[in-house]
Amino acid sequence: MKKYNSLLNLFRFLLIILTTLVRLGSGGPEENEGVKYANKCEVCKIVSHELQARLEETGKVQEVLEIGYSLDDVKPKKKTQYKKSELRLVESLENICDKILEYNIHKEREDSTRFARGMSQTFKTLHGLVDKGVKVDLGIPLELWDKPSVEITKMKTQCELLLEDYESEIEDWYWKHQEEENLQSYLCTQRYLKNSDQSCLTEGVELKAKGEQGNRQERNAGEQKRTERKREGSDEL
Repeated sequence: MKKYNSLLNLFRFLLIILTTLVRLGSGGPEENEGVKYANKCEVCKIVSHELQARLEETGKVQEVLEIGYSLDDVKPKKKTQYKKSELRLVESLENICDKILEYNIHKEREDSTRFARGMSQTFKTLHGLVDKGVKVDLGIPLELWDKPSVEITKMKTQCELLLEDYESEIEDWYWKHQEEENLQSYLCTQRYLKNSDQSCLTEGVELKAKGEQGNRQERNAGEQKRTERKREGSDEL
């Protein structure tokens, strides 16, 4: 009996050691929970694509601006095209990082396209189960499912730091190089990621959500069904 107890204690001791080694060898608590923040390449790619898209949109404006003023208001003001003005750059940069909050994590993807607009396939499936009356417990309230994840809110902060640190480079590209070179190449490839991994730059990026309107309609229909079930349950009571 004593021999058996000794072997049992030894087994428990070895199990404790093994568990400790596994924990030490694994990532931090956030990685253990499946959290994987955007790396430098992913941040620069998404920010440059968002800003480039915004500039292309504002570049369609044909407005002519009058710049300068005089006390007697007689001297003619200088005129400049909006698409060649500083105002266009300022307005394009404004709230550009807020657009990051429109992204979602698509955990079914392994590369940088895991950051994309629209509902992920995983959450489409989960919403579908809930709409059918299946109880799904993710540890967070249902109304928070579609809120920005910790990876997305972190990337918004990363976006703000990137724009702050590389403000002069972006301005230099805007005034001197935008006609001959895209922003991703100028900012990411040649500067921000000069000595870093650039593999994600060759992967796709989704600036628009595919079928987002349909997804919204599906969510609204699902919410209506759940409301009807609650009413039916209260009526029975």
